[in-house]
Amino acid sequence: MNDILSTITKHRQSRGWTEYQLAERSGLPQSTISSWYRKNLIPTIPSLEKICRAFGITLSQLLADDASAVVLTDCQKELLSRWARLNEKQQKVIFDLIDLM
Repeated sequence: MNDILSTITKHRQSRGWTEYQLAERSGLPQSTISSWYRKNLIPTIPSLEKICRAFGITLSQLLADDASAVVLTDCQKELLSRWARLNEKQQKVIFDLIDLM
């Protein structure tokens, strides 16, 4: 597994966020995030999930060793959410419709 604190820093900096902005967006106290770096601590899974929600990525994407993890837009997340509610027959209809376009 990659260095999770470096990964969080990379994601945060790529968005131009400070630690304070990450704390605001994730709902975590800034002192918690700061202490991870000062004490070289590994964040808990619930904390990582909050960080992921702030970044708009999944925990799998955050933990992936592959640097080319895909970040989904809100629209793409909504599409996947709706897709998951369809049964197999409905999904086939959607594929057929896409093929016709």
